[in-house]
This record gives sequence, C-alpha cells and structure tokens, in this order.
Amino acid sequence: MINRPNTKAQRLHRHKRVRGKVSGTPERPRLNVFRSETNIYAQVIDDTTGKTLASASSLEKGFSHDGTKTDAARKVGKLVAERAKAKGIEAVVFDRGGYLYHGRVKALAEGAREGGLQF
Repeated sequence: MINRPNTKAQRLHRHKRVRGKVSGTPERPRLNVFRSETNIYAQVIDDTTGKTLASASSLEKGFSHDGTKTDAARKVGKLVAERAKAKGIEAVVFDRGGYLYHGRVKALAEGAREGGLQF
C-alpha cells in the first residue's frame, strides 16, 4: 500500500496559515481565489462584516473563453476587477488560498491587475 499525502488537507493547512496573516478591511478587501479541477472562482471579501462585495467565476452563465484554463483564469481576474471597480474598490489584499502563486492563480492575479485593481 502506497502512503500518499492528502493534498487537500495540505492546501487547507497552508490556507489557514496565510489567513492568519491576510485579512480584508472595508478600505482594502481581500481577493480570494478558489481553484477546482476545471474552473476558477474569485471573490472580493470584507472580513470585518463577512460580506462578499464582488465575485466572478468561469462557471457563470454567459462566460465563454477560447483556449486554456489559464486563459479563463485571466478573464475571470479582469471580470472580478471590473465588478470591484464598479463598487468603488481600488485596492485589495491578494489571498492565494493555499495555492502556489503559479499558473492559473498567477494568471487571475495578473488579469485583476490589468483590470485596474492594485495589490
């Protein structure tokens, strides 16, 4: 029997460690990322009230992309930035959710920066 690491538990442990240091305020909310096997989700959260201020995902109705999952992540980043800017949010704190800052997570962050968010 092969003893394999529980990667989900490891990610959640990393996420808890990051969340101990990163918190969203009304002036500078938290941009949270969740990455599933096929889709990617982003939320802008005010942790003082526990409210989601803006969100976007690759699973939304009307969302279409041509190309790779990384291209979809960049488009989701631009979309969440556009929605946050419409609510008057200029700057956020980036929460990578326990994932490495690489690939789809990095593409989402770059898309959000292209959309005008600062972090």
